[in-house]
Amino acid sequence: MTGITLANSSQPQPRHGRNPRWVGFAMLVALVVAAPIIAVLINLGRPTSGVFSHLASTVLPEMLLNTALLVLGVGLGSLVMGVGCAWAVTMLDFPFRRHLAWLLFLPLAIPSYVAAFVYGDLMQFSGPIQTGLRQIFGWSRGDYWFPDMLSLGGAILLLSLAFYPYVFMLARAAFQEQSVCVLEVGRTLGLGPWARFRRIALPLARPMIAGGLALVMMETLSEFGAVSYFGVPTFTTAIYRTWFGMGDPVAAAQLASMLMVFVLAAVMLERAARQAKRFHHSSARTRPLQPARLPIGRGLLVLGLCSLPLLLGFCLPGGWLLHLAIAEGDGLGMQRLAGFTLNSFILSGLAVLVLVPLALALAYAQRLAPGRMMGWSLQFATIGYAVPGSVIAIGVLLPLATIDHGINDWLQSWFGWAPGLLLTGGLVALLYAYAVRFLAVAFNGVDGGLHRIRPSLDHAARLLGEKPLGVVRRVHVPLLRSSLLAAAMLLFVDVLKELPATLIVRPFDFDTLAVRVYQLASDERLGEASTGALIIVLVGLLPVLWLNRVTARSRAGDESDR
Repeated sequence: MTGITLANSSQPQPRHGRNPRWVGFAMLVALVVAAPIIAVLINLGRPTSGVFSHLASTVLPEMLLNTALLVLGVGLGSLVMGVGCAWAVTMLDFPFRRHLAWLLFLPLAIPSYVAAFVYGDLMQFSGPIQTGLRQIFGWSRGDYWFPDMLSLGGAILLLSLAFYPYVFMLARAAFQEQSVCVLEVGRTLGLGPWARFRRIALPLARPMIAGGLALVMMETLSEFGAVSYFGVPTFTTAIYRTWFGMGDPVAAAQLASMLMVFVLAAVMLERAARQAKRFHHSSARTRPLQPARLPIGRGLLVLGLCSLPLLLGFCLPGGWLLHLAIAEGDGLGMQRLAGFTLNSFILSGLAVLVLVPLALALAYAQRLAPGRMMGWSLQFATIGYAVPGSVIAIGVLLPLATIDHGINDWLQSWFGWAPGLLLTGGLVALLYAYAVRFLAVAFNGVDGGLHRIRPSLDHAARLLGEKPLGVVRRVHVPLLRSSLLAAAMLLFVDVLKELPATLIVRPFDFDTLAVRVYQLASDERLGEASTGALIIVLVGLLPVLWLNRVTARSRAGDESDR
């Protein structure tokens, strides 16, 4: 949920090369994780098929334009909403400001494809909004103009409402770190509130805002369900249709490799933001920001403006889902719905059991053997989060299908027995896709906690005779309990909501909540899809509430230190 972040420890580090086994372990994990991405990129050099040539001459220019406009539009919308709301709740004092500061995170709990289904249902001709307008004003078809939500503009608006919390979260943290002393200098120079924001606060926060914007771009490039439902041709929808509709995996892989160009550009922007020039306070003693109290009229106006993203991004879709779930619900009954829920929970639980220990091992390997080779290995091991799920799905299926066919051919020729698709026919391929996609989520959570443990505790344990694995088990794991729990929770929810990779790689007749919701909503059966969608939203609230708790604790700790 938070991009690729490799911590640079300021702790005393062991000499590079002292633990080559840990470096080798990290390199092996990086190779396994990067293999699907490499498998996709290899197809750039393969001769193009007739399907790809047909796509290139017909719909490829439109897909390029739509993808570019979608990324630019969602980036601009998220930037305006995220930075504007972050500045307001940090620098201004108005009614319900403290509550709004954490409520603005809530749209993260609703998957973008779920919000797309809700808005499509609400704003269609037979939906409650247009029906109500016709009843109030006596209109009939053709008497009035109404915006078409199922369009590129509608997709930009909806994804901006879904992804602005990434910018809001980082921009708010950047504004909170600024001292009032710096802004008072601008006031003494005659700068008004808008000028102080534009010329002082915004440049100071620019690196973190750019990082949040890059995360929005990555999520937009990865989006499948919303743009597919809205009928907007993009690379992600073309990859799925080329693979399943046209049955051409090579053409799908070539489209995926072209999408990787956009993804790498977003990754470079995110890393450039982290490495960009920072501005620091010259004194350790800073005065915390005191929000400027607004008159009641202006305060209510700011409250209304800042509440719009929350109302449109969470309250409206969440409330309509709840209404549909109560009024209609899934027609299959609770037993079948429980089966889909169980499938989703099993996949999410297996991903947690595999990836959290692997992330802990990688973070500890970095602690024992830091250096350039370890850093590069971790970069490759965690790059999968920036890659769209549809691209990872293609990259996983191509090599594993080749291995499956090779095993079948060998067993058939030697023993006269063909076991079928051992890897791609079960959960192995799907778990592999999740590992590539979400290892960064687990690693970032664990690594952040591990860097807060003093190296002196490691040294003391080693002096008492503990081996490295014993230090992890008896020292680090107890101290990392909250970090491990947070990483597990974030990972569980991310896997639960994942749609494109699950849709492409899942075994036959193995559906999850996300797949069930997508299939029903695509068939215009949103009332039945509402129950599964509501379960996803309720589970998705857990990391959002945890994020608010951590942010509040961090803010309270900073203020007590000052």
